[in-house]
Amino acid sequence: TPSPHDPACAHTTASRPTRAHHPPRPRPTTQRAHTRRHAVPHAHTTRAGTPVVAGAGRIYEAVVAARGRRPRNDLYHAALQVHLDGRRWVIESAPVWDRPETDRGVVATGPVGMAWLGRWNVFRYEVRRWRDGVIPDLAAAVDSPRRMSADRQTATLVLDCAPRFPAATWGRDEQHAGAMWNSNSLIAWLLTVSGHDVEAVAPPPCGRAPGWSSGVVVVRRGIDPTVTRAHSSHDDRRADGRARHRQ
Repeated sequence: TPSPHDPACAHTTASRPTRAHHPPRPRPTTQRAHTRRHAVPHAHTTRAGTPVVAGAGRIYEAVVAARGRRPRNDLYHAALQVHLDGRRWVIESAPVWDRPETDRGVVATGPVGMAWLGRWNVFRYEVRRWRDGVIPDLAAAVDSPRRMSADRQTATLVLDCAPRFPAATWGRDEQHAGAMWNSNSLIAWLLTVSGHDVEAVAPPPCGRAPGWSSGVVVVRRGIDPTVTRAHSSHDDRRADGRARHRQ
């Protein structure tokens, strides 16, 4: 696998995420690979049995809709499932306290609301690259799953880049990307940095995915040349990384 400093995962607009133990990465075989996106309505997202996310989402959308003098829209939380070599990974961002499992494939964490609040777990989120993991309320997903790709290189790159996600403060725009940073930013960032066609991705009808545009903007503003050649040079980078490791 590529080095953690793989240029395809580089970014120049945020500090490095806090890393946790990384779950095993896939080993190459000849089996099929594909990446799928799921859109879960906030109205059905009741993390840890409490309607925290749903309630906050409704308040946020009510305020934004009033400012824009438009009807309210349904809000969606994006997540990915990556299938590679007969194995399955779930990639999403969620509160650190919402699942009882101890091994959730956490690869990065960040603060919620204000950076200084991150000293308490109740104000922290985590990025998961969870082998055989679960997506809460997946049954309520709309227009899902949406297949994003069906090749090994992009699936591997999505998994490899997850730990490099810039874990900025959730709910704020510290990177001046024009929208808040949240779980949708993670999925948009990963799909963009791995060379997927994010222009073809849209929320379900009458829906919005706040934070999605921020993930796209941060990648394109920071490493657009790398993104455009991600597919063509991925194998070369892996070989170079192994050579440097042997030295």
